[in-house]
Amino acid sequence: MNCWPALLSLFSLLGTFLLAGGVELTFELADNAKECFYQEIEKNVTSTLEFQVVTGGQYDVDVTLEAPNKEIIYSQVKTQFDSHTFVPTMSGIYKACFSNEFSTYSHKLVYMDFQVGEEQSLPGLGEHVTVMTQMESSAQEVHKNLISILDYQTHHRLREAQGRKRAEELNERVLWWSILETAFILFIGIGQVLILKNFFTDRSPSQSY
Repeated sequence: MNCWPALLSLFSLLGTFLLAGGVELTFELADNAKECFYQEIEKNVTSTLEFQVVTGGQYDVDVTLEAPNKEIIYSQVKTQFDSHTFVPTMSGIYKACFSNEFSTYSHKLVYMDFQVGEEQSLPGLGEHVTVMTQMESSAQEVHKNLISILDYQTHHRLREAQGRKRAEELNERVLWWSILETAFILFIGIGQVLILKNFFTDRSPSQSY
C-alpha cells in the first residue's frame, strides 16, 4: 500500500506558520530538484535551521545556508537530519536551499524548521517591571513546557511517519520475494512431477528392443 498521500495529508496538519519570526513546514522535494526558502533576519538575532528527510531514497539531501552577501555559512552534503544555530553578523535576507539534484528517481519529503529569535513570552508578562506573582510564574512555566511538548510531538510525528514508510517498503519487498519463491517452488514441483511421470510411462513395443 502506498502511504505517500497519507503522509502528505498528515504533514499538511503541520502547515506553515510563524514561530517567533521563523517558519516551520514540510515540503515535497522532487528528483533533480532544488528548493530555496528565504528569511529576513536582523543582525545579532540568534537563529536556528533544523531539517530532517522524512521519506524518499536514502533519506538524504544537500543543504546550504547563504548570507545576504552570498557567503555560504552552512553546508551539508547528503545528510538525513541536522540542526545549525548561528548569530547573523549582518541584517538581510538569508537563503536556505535543499537540493535533490543528485537523485534521478526518488522524491523526498523534507521537514524544515527555521526559527528566528527567542520564543515570545505570554502576553503581558514581557513588559513586567516588578517581580512576577506565583500565578504568573506558573503560567510562564506552563507556557514553556507546552512549547517543549509541541516540539517533541513534531519530532515523534516525523519518526512515526519515517518508521511507517520503511515498514511498508519492507512489507512490499517481502511480498514480492514471497511471490517469486512461490513461483519458483511451483516450477520445481511441476518439473519433478513431469520427470517422475516420464519414468513410469509405459513404453511402446518398438521401444522395448
